[in-house]
Amino acid sequence: MNPELYLADLEAKPAALAALADALDTADPFDALPEGVRRVLFLGMGSSRYAAGVAALRLRAAGVDAYAEYASAPATFPPGPETLVVPISATGGSRETLDAVARYTGRESFVAALTNAPDSPIAQDADLVVPMLAGQERGGVACRTFQHTLALLLALESRLTGSGRDVAALVRRSAEATADLLDRRDDWLPTALELLDGPHGVYAIAPAERLSSAQQSALMFREGPRRPADACEAGDWSHVDVYLTKTLDYRAILYPGSRYDEQAMDWVRQRGSTVLTVGADVKDAAAAVHYRHEEDADVALLTETLVAELVAAHWWSR
Repeated sequence: MNPELYLADLEAKPAALAALADALDTADPFDALPEGVRRVLFLGMGSSRYAAGVAALRLRAAGVDAYAEYASAPATFPPGPETLVVPISATGGSRETLDAVARYTGRESFVAALTNAPDSPIAQDADLVVPMLAGQERGGVACRTFQHTLALLLALESRLTGSGRDVAALVRRSAEATADLLDRRDDWLPTALELLDGPHGVYAIAPAERLSSAQQSALMFREGPRRPADACEAGDWSHVDVYLTKTLDYRAILYPGSRYDEQAMDWVRQRGSTVLTVGADVKDAAAAVHYRHEEDADVALLTETLVAELVAAHWWSR
């Protein structure tokens, strides 16, 4: 792991997204899926599972039976001809994911592996291999692969639901949003660094439909600069994390969009906690970071974690 190379990986995000959009224009990566899929089972660990959790929620909302499972779980749904199994591993070598997918390969379920390493072990026995096309992450941290996983899972959603969503266009808008944050970082990053730099770690909050943004953000703070960090869903915050505001110098990054944001902010005001918002102004937040196309919730899903990633990169290099 290397902080300078990690920053370079982040700076390469717009170009990588543009290449992914071109690939999506050329072909549907899930075109070979069988007919009659009734259940989708995502398997993964870490940021792979974060992305899968959001994808599963979206599919359920569209009427598809979908679940995101820890690959380390000893048991989950059995193989079946109507079950699509989607193991996700950027490196293609995650031990837990390989162990989990072994229960399905060569049996009744169709296995579509999503990986950034198409020649890796996870691809060997899969029925379909979907490359993430994120390029080599030389910094050793899953950042571009996380973003590309989300984009490709949106393409899977479009395929399974028949929505006809132009995912390539969405990815291009996300590339523009990502480039905007990078180009203007001198305007917003110093404030973000100051507000989030507290003695008791940093907390990330997001609505359920974008919970992966909070989870990935907290992981970036832990993985690079090795700072205490945790993630919380915005509605659940008032039931589980609110207590920390009474005794800690509580610093949080909030990805707005939940109907329960104001409920959390009411406690923030009472306790004098510090909140930085990304993508929208929220009353009594200490500051807000804005970017192009932030009003599009799917662009936000693919883009907003870059704020935390750049903060983490600065702390790590320091």
